[in-house]
Amino acid sequence: MVTELAQGGFFQGMHRGMTICSAVLVLAFVLFTGFQSETASVLFGATRTWIESTFSGYYLVTVMLLLTVCGFIVFSKYGNVRLGPDDSRPEFSNFSWFSMLFSAGIGIGILFFGVAEPIFYLDNTGGFGYPNNPHADMAGAAAIGYERAIDALRVTVFHWGLHGWAIYVIVGMSLAYFAYRKQLPLALRSALYPFIGDRIFGAWGHLFDILGVLGCVFGVATSLGLGVSQMAVGLERLMGIASGLSTQLVLIAVISFISIVSAVSGVRRGIRIISQMNIWVSVFVVGVFLIGGPTLWLFGAFGETLLDYAINFIPMGLWFADEPGTVDWQQAWTIFYWGWWLAWAPFVGLFIARISKGRTLREFVLGVLFVPTLLIFVWLVIFGGNAIYQELYASGGVGSAGIIDLVNAWELPAALFAAADGIVGTGTFGWILSALMVFLLMSWFVTSSDSGTLVLTTILSLGDEEPPRRFRVIWGVVIGLVAATLLMAGGLKALQTALIAAALPLSVVILVMTTGVLISLFGESRRSLVAPKKS
Repeated sequence: MVTELAQGGFFQGMHRGMTICSAVLVLAFVLFTGFQSETASVLFGATRTWIESTFSGYYLVTVMLLLTVCGFIVFSKYGNVRLGPDDSRPEFSNFSWFSMLFSAGIGIGILFFGVAEPIFYLDNTGGFGYPNNPHADMAGAAAIGYERAIDALRVTVFHWGLHGWAIYVIVGMSLAYFAYRKQLPLALRSALYPFIGDRIFGAWGHLFDILGVLGCVFGVATSLGLGVSQMAVGLERLMGIASGLSTQLVLIAVISFISIVSAVSGVRRGIRIISQMNIWVSVFVVGVFLIGGPTLWLFGAFGETLLDYAINFIPMGLWFADEPGTVDWQQAWTIFYWGWWLAWAPFVGLFIARISKGRTLREFVLGVLFVPTLLIFVWLVIFGGNAIYQELYASGGVGSAGIIDLVNAWELPAALFAAADGIVGTGTFGWILSALMVFLLMSWFVTSSDSGTLVLTTILSLGDEEPPRRFRVIWGVVIGLVAATLLMAGGLKALQTALIAAALPLSVVILVMTTGVLISLFGESRRSLVAPKKS
């Protein structure tokens, strides 16, 4: 195998050219956004509009194709292939594996949108110039009520369910397959091997990896920007600290520092321990929402939502809006989400690959596809269902609980805490619950950020699973700076636009990776397609 890693000096252990090129591209973006904020804001808006209007159909087809490939792997003989030699076995226990999958793959997102998104779909006022929930409207549930509530939950879990995780599955499977079975670097370039062989260590390989690095940076920075806005609201409730931009920037600095410390400690220590801690705290918070809320109603809603989703997830994935209002809704929600999943895929996929050595492809696909999805379903129905129940049965009439008003004012971070108030009130226990949710926001971002930092430095070191620590520090700082710059330049819209823009080229990379791993699997010998007998 050809190596181009620096053998000495500051860049020792890293690919000097890719590291410098990636840093220059990110620095140019930060400087332009920071010093030309008005121009950047206009450019960001135009870029997002063009991508969403031009490539919506492409995104929909791409994601459905990746989900289809996952199904093919599970039901084919290739599901017996191991991510490593035939006698290899998993490095981590199932609990540790699932904890790291869930924490790295979702984190802040379901806390930020877990209440706000289903409430948005429950509403029917069209306050943003397009229908709140065209899927519910098409199903005949136009009025706010129980039927529309189930449709609201169904659309929410659609955006967080199998389609998105299929993207992570394909990227993670491709990376792990080539790294652990074919002994190639744990980097995006390895998926090109079936096409260009050892030339993956040339220009095309560098391009693939740099795109992956940029996706990591903007994906994690976007989540950090979302998370600190919600953390700031929580701190204002807990301690009276103003939730403005200055507080958010301080939070970025603090969380980036913690993330860097965790990334430097590696997967086995910091990342694994924090991921497991996230799960236990999450279980407690979910338990409070379940037991303190309308428990029986939530169980019923979960069953109906799951059935509704199972019946409709394929038609929903194939639905292409063609009317002005529904087009705007699909671009603002579904296409944004598919872009988010695609942009996150290199870093989450590589991290999943890093922790999945020794598993069979079938075990990998089923585990990554269904276990986090089921946990997310439980979370979204319990959190979103509580908020919906409060609006349906508000003492002042349907829709008068105040959570819909917060979402319509686009105060999304406050919606989560308002739903919590409706369960436990604003007393001491309410303060404790809010504190735990702020802790989860911080700890979940730490697991996403430290995973992202470890992944992009792994890419830049051509697959070294323990890349140089000083570069984990440097890139941890870089991610924090990008998030801070984007917040100052335009807040949530700028963050979302950066994500959508990064997703477009990465989608091409992912399609190439999919083709590459399928070609290589088809070429596996008959012997390697038989699972080894247990000794």
